[in-house]
Order: sequence, then structure tokens, then C-alpha cells
Amino acid sequence: MTAEEQRLAASRTRQAHWRRWGPYLSERQWGTVREDYSENGTAWDYLPHDQARSRAYRWGEDGIAGISDNHQYLCFAVALWNEADPILKERLFGLSGSEGNHGEDVKEYYFYLDNLPSHAYMKYLYKYPQRAFPYAELVAENRRRGRGAPEFELVDTGVFADDRYFDVVVEYAKASQEDLLIQISVTNRGPEEKPIHLLPTLWFRNTWSWQPESPRPSLRGLDAETPCRCVEADHPILGKRWLYCEGPRELLFTENETNNERLFGAPNRSPYVKDAFHACVVDGQTGAVNPEAVGTKVAAHYVSTIRPGKTKVVRLRLSNAADLADPFDSDFEMVFRERIEEADAFYQRLAPAGLSEEERQIQRQAFAGMLWNKQYYHFVVEQWLAGDPAGPPPPAERRRGRNHEWFHLYNEDILSMPDKWEYPWFAAWDLAFHAVSLALIDPDFAKSQLELLTREWYMHPNGQIPAYEWQFGDVNPPVHAWATLEVYQIEQQIYGRTDRVFLERVFQKLLLNFTWWVNRKDAEGKNVFQGGFLGLDNIGVFDRSARLPTGGHIDQCDGTSWMGMYCLNMLAIAIELALENPAYEDIASKFFEHFLYIADAMNHIGGEDIELWDEEDGFYYDVLHLEDDRHLRLKVRSLVGLIPLLAIETLGPQTLERLPGFKRRLEWFIHNRPDLRQNVACMETPGVGAHRLLAIVNRDKLRQILGRLLDESEFLSPHGIRAISRCHAREPYLFETDGTLHRVDYEPAESSSGLFGGNSNWRGPVWFPVNYLLIGALQRFYRYWGDSFQIECPTGTGQYQTLDEVAAELSRRLVSIFKTDPQGQRPVFGGTHLPFQPELLLFYEYFHGDNGAGIGASHQTGWTGLVANLISQLATRRSPATVTPHPPGPKRGQPLSHKGRGE
Repeated sequence: MTAEEQRLAASRTRQAHWRRWGPYLSERQWGTVREDYSENGTAWDYLPHDQARSRAYRWGEDGIAGISDNHQYLCFAVALWNEADPILKERLFGLSGSEGNHGEDVKEYYFYLDNLPSHAYMKYLYKYPQRAFPYAELVAENRRRGRGAPEFELVDTGVFADDRYFDVVVEYAKASQEDLLIQISVTNRGPEEKPIHLLPTLWFRNTWSWQPESPRPSLRGLDAETPCRCVEADHPILGKRWLYCEGPRELLFTENETNNERLFGAPNRSPYVKDAFHACVVDGQTGAVNPEAVGTKVAAHYVSTIRPGKTKVVRLRLSNAADLADPFDSDFEMVFRERIEEADAFYQRLAPAGLSEEERQIQRQAFAGMLWNKQYYHFVVEQWLAGDPAGPPPPAERRRGRNHEWFHLYNEDILSMPDKWEYPWFAAWDLAFHAVSLALIDPDFAKSQLELLTREWYMHPNGQIPAYEWQFGDVNPPVHAWATLEVYQIEQQIYGRTDRVFLERVFQKLLLNFTWWVNRKDAEGKNVFQGGFLGLDNIGVFDRSARLPTGGHIDQCDGTSWMGMYCLNMLAIAIELALENPAYEDIASKFFEHFLYIADAMNHIGGEDIELWDEEDGFYYDVLHLEDDRHLRLKVRSLVGLIPLLAIETLGPQTLERLPGFKRRLEWFIHNRPDLRQNVACMETPGVGAHRLLAIVNRDKLRQILGRLLDESEFLSPHGIRAISRCHAREPYLFETDGTLHRVDYEPAESSSGLFGGNSNWRGPVWFPVNYLLIGALQRFYRYWGDSFQIECPTGTGQYQTLDEVAAELSRRLVSIFKTDPQGQRPVFGGTHLPFQPELLLFYEYFHGDNGAGIGASHQTGWTGLVANLISQLATRRSPATVTPHPPGPKRGQPLSHKGRGE
């Protein structure tokens, strides 16, 4: 094993706590629901950016390039001042949901360059302008622009002209589990020498203000005026730590307490408050900091004037060792060298041999983004509803408002965030995709994430999985079972470990969740499901989570198909468990039968109601049920009609032979229920390798759907599958009710719709998660049909490919978003010239449907991190003999190898 794998093994067996310290600091705590104590639930307005520097947070902390312990008692981050900004740069700036012309949007440039699963080495780059940061201009111009205009970005202000900025590189290397070496390198990229104030800051999360009995931690300076200064941090639970600082001008101390005087005109409890460093350094108020060198927040103040092209290096050390004689001796540099070499060795070992150097670089930055987006997430809903003993009682409306049904929810864990600035809260279906990518490098953490969401302090007593902070009761696509099986198989195939306890534990909880879906989201008991927006936000004609303007309800093609996929995922897990425990054969039969009913409802041959399948168009559509019993297809050609492809599973002959009870039940249905059998694709006809196929989409429907999916004038873009067909650019879908015209246009970039705050668009762009699922589905279809099924790709070109080749082509198109094209450009940047190194990548929320430009949240490596899986899969095709990470489509339906069990 590599050194990193040894650390992970020691952590897994609880021999060493390498994960105690990590990048667990949020990048935005302000503007979140958990910090919102307003009457009307306006989280963005209750605690805006302007108050963040002065107001103590209740539930967590934020900072730039920050770290903390896993309970976030003690935090460390970097603050900066260029002698031009109006405020000290302690946190990343961005627009709130109401300020941006397309919703909330970070307005900074920062890059996650490297990270290890144990966080023994981490590297972060922040681009800090030398001119005054244009806060007011960014707000004013984006407010002026309408939804039809592009967003006004930081680079558009001209603040980076002539390369007048600093590169601030923050690196961490662990000498041991509790000894963190910190190196901050500030490089002047501009043409003139410029001053820079660097304030590495250590502070305690404020726990004492909310609970009167909570003991107060302390920070105090130990050294006199010597080149190396030391701060002792003493916490009643964490214990003592010491921060060694090499050669600062001074140490500044204050309290992590709200500045009530500035914010509310009320007296301060202490003269030393949270924004004291801003007051001292920027405003020159030296009395704002505590001369006694004690407090709960401290900064080492470094001041430098850096010549063009030169670099200032600052070194610090946060350790559990007191009285280090020489904390910055030669071992300091040696540890950094070793950790960097170990990171190289770890990723080299996991990377397939067929990777190009550029692909390695893309994949490693994707993994870095995944790991940097870990966050300490703390939210106890019952306390939030009731209010804190030391604070005023919350408004009465809270007891009937947002999330009041989730009083059981108790979150205090390290979770994978979609984006620690734009989405600094977990989202159920996002996290499922995160786990599949994280499993390639850290299956233990991936499994912990999937387990957490099914634990009793997360999952609702009725079986619902919490969706996300803004509304835990919303409904996300049920992909948890899919992710669970993927992670289980990835760990088995790469690491040789078979964790059946994990598989069984999550499966048992998902039985509750599946029952919740059946009981709550099938309005008429006909196995046709609703579900609401299902994570696809504004993809439809209406907000599918709200009351319809027409009345009635929608039979959702995607909702029903997701449930078909859920059935088959649960069936596959039950079969895997039944290979060792025959009791699971019965539950496998239950999911097999339930899938038949769902497939029958989807294809609805001979049914009374209008079908979801439109024979004339060769496509699936949602069906609107009106209150007068009329039914109407909503003919929007979108991902909604492609989701049926995802409900597919293959069963191998060896598996069926080992499960005689399940096989008898399957054969009974084949012979005795032709009414159900006719609506399931090829259940009775053995395919390649004598496999059986369970799928909603049969061969004829598959060919018709793929004809549209692979049509470049419809779904197929140069960089993946669009969320809505491009046909709606020339033929918008129109629907009029009560004098109001509703329409759906093809929108390849930002949304012109205000649904969901305007910060999301499923009306045309390319989204990685659904593309990833489609690729996996095509691979499974190929395992059944083999080379006998070929399809024109792209449609109309006369070039035919197998489904495996089509899956590879889609993978290449998605990966190409980040690769250098023949013109030397990376499509992810959309032709925008950034005055930065071209190898620095951002992993956006979604991508332009025509040119692949990144759009939405700029650091949503969460599910866009799936590009790492696709890169490995493509490399495997080039070097099939190489042991590589698991591809999107698992090879199911055969007994899995048990090699390595118990290791």
C-alpha cells in the first residue's frame, strides 16, 4: 500500500484519527437557512454578507482556504488586505439569491489544487486583486441586468487587468494526526510592487453565547517579541493546541462575539468583537483588539511589500505539542516534500495506465474539489425551532413554517457538499453521486455518507430522506439504492473488500424509504408516480412541486421511471444479499413483481387512461390529469422522457441458478401473467451470455428514443446530452390556462425563468449526473443486446455504433468539456479569457447546451466530479488489461467475487 492507503487503513481500523482535521470550514455560513431567525424565512436578508464580519454565527463558521477539527471547535483560515479594499477579506464574496440576475452567485476566483482523503496534504489557490474589490459594482450591475442577459463576473469589472493580482497559495501537510504544518505563499503577478497584509486567523466556533452553561474556551499569547510567536488554544473538549507563527509583525486578539453596536445600535457584551481585525488593520483602530493578548479569535499579522514576480512565504504550525524548540526546522520542509510525493504516488497508483497527462490533471483536480468540498454541517432543527436559552424566542410563525415537520433532524457531521459557497448544505441526490466518485479514492467516507442519510436522526420517521436545507420535505430522485450498490461494487473491484454489512444496513433503511414513496407519491394507487420537481427544478411547464394552476395532478414520466429504477436497484441489492442469506430471495421477488406493475403502468397497453408513451412521437411525456377527468400529454421533449431508459437490470444465469426460490417466482410470472410480461422488455428471452433483461423500454422503443437522443438537432450536443431537446428553440411548447400563457423554450445557458429562484436551469444545458446515469444504462443494454443492436450515431450520419460505443462517445463528449480543443481552448471557459494559468479548472454545476461553457455554481465538483469516473472508464477501454476504477454501468446479474473479504 502507498503511505496514504496506510493512513486510511489506520483510520478505518481506528488505530489513528487521521481525519480529525480537514477542510471542514464552510465557504459561506451567512445567508443560510440554519442561521435564519427571521419571521418570514428570508434567509438571504436576515444575515447578509455585510453583517457576516460582525455577527457571530450560531451553527458553523466560514473562511478562505480554511480547516477545522471534525467538530469545528477550533478553526483556521486566511484573511487578507491589499490596502485598497473597503473591508478585510475574511470570506468569499458573492451575490445573494435576490441580487444576482440568475440567483445566488459567488464572485471570486479560487481553485482546489490538491487534496488527499486523509487530508495529510492539501493545496488551495486564491486570486486576490490588488485593486479595490468591486463589491458595489458587482451588485449594481447584476441587479441592472435581466434574466436574459449573462451574469456580470468579477473578471468583467477589469479588476484583474494587467495581471494586477496576488496568487495566494495555502498548503497544509500533516506531520502527524495532530501536527499540521501550514505554508502560505503570496506571489505578486502584477507589474509593480504592492503591499499585502496577511492575517492567518485561528478562532473558536462560538458555542458559549447560545448555551449559558457552556464553558468558554480561550486563546492566549505565550511568547514575547521573538521571531517565532506562539498562541495556546485551550478548549474544554478538544484540549490544548499551540499555534506557532514564524516572524509576524504582531498577534491580534479579540472575541468571536457579535458587534451589536455596529449592527443594532445596542451595547456590546465585550469591547472586543468579531470584526476587530477589520477595525484595527483597515480602519486603524488599534484599541479594537485586546492588549492583554487573550480572546477567542487571534490573527498573526504579516505586512509585506512584494516586488513583481516575487513571492512571500509565511509558515505556521498548529500542533498538540507544547514548547517546540524549533517548529520550522529542516523537518518542516521535509514533511511537505514527503506528503507531496505521497500524494503523487497515491493518485498514480489509482490512475489507469491509459490516461494521458492532461486527463490525469483533470481527474486529480476533480478529486481535489470533491475532498475540499467536505464540510462540518451542524443543524439541530428542534433547537432551531424552539430557540436558544440565551437568545430571544423565535417568531411564532417558525412553528408552522419551513422544516417544522423535521423536528427530529439532528445534523452534526462531516458531509460532502455540492459547493461550499453556493450550496453549503447537503442535498440528498447530489450526495449520492458524490459517493460514487469518492468511492474511487475513499470508499470508507463514501459509505459513511450514504449510511448517514438513512440513519434515524436524518431519515424522517415516515421513511422520507431529507432533501436539502431550504425544504427538507421536497422530493429528490430516489438514487440512494443505485449509489449504494455502485459504492459497494467499486470497493469490491478496486480494493478487494466486500462490505456486506454496509450493503445490508442501508438496504434495510431503504425499505422504509421505498414504502414512503409507494404510500405518498402514487396519487391513484396505479403505480404511476408524481414526486414533484424531483431535482429537475424548472424542466417542466409548471412548478411541479406547487399547486398546479390548472388544478389536478401530473402523472410524471420521470417520477414513475425513477421508481422503476429504484425497484431494480433494490432487486439487485436483494439478490446480492440472497447469495449468502436465502431469506432475501423473498424480498427480491417482491421488488421483481413491483417492477412489473410499474413497467405495465408506464407502457399502459390496454389501460383506461392516456398513456405516458406517445406512439406518434416515439417518446415518453408527462400526463396532466385535470379536475374534470380530462387527460393531456405535456409534450415537452426533455430528460423526463429519457429517464425511462434508466430502469434496466440484467440477470445472469449463474445468479438465477443460485437462487432457486427467486427463479421459480420469475418463471411463474413468465408463464402465468402475460398481461404484465408483455410490458417488460425481453424478460423471457435470454440475451448475450443467457442474461435476462428487466427494463421499461423494449427494443423498439429504445431505438425510437435513441433516434432523438443521438440527434444533434435535438438532445445530442458536442458535450453531452441536453436537458431539453433543441427542437424547442424553433418550436417552444405553449400551454394556456385561465388567460395565462406558459411556455418552455430551449435555453442552453442561464434560465429566463424565476422558478426556484432563477439559479437553476434544466431547460437545455448539459447536466453531468443524468448523463452519467444514461451512459450506465446504455452499457447495461449492451450487455444484454451485444453487438446485434446498432444505432446511427449521430442520427442522420449513416454511421452505426453498438450501444457500448455510443456510451463511450457520450463519455468522450462530456470529458471534452475540460480538455484542450484544437484551438487551444477549454470549452468549460466558454471562450472567456481569464488572466490565469489555463490548467486551472473549475467544475461547474451544469454546462452550456451548445458550447460546453460552465454555468451555475463554479465549484460544484460534487456531481460534476463524475468526470473522474468517466476518465477512468475511457482509459480502461484503451488499456483493457489495466485494473481501474469502476465504470458507470456495473456488471450486474452475475455472482460477485468475494476476493479479499475480511481484509
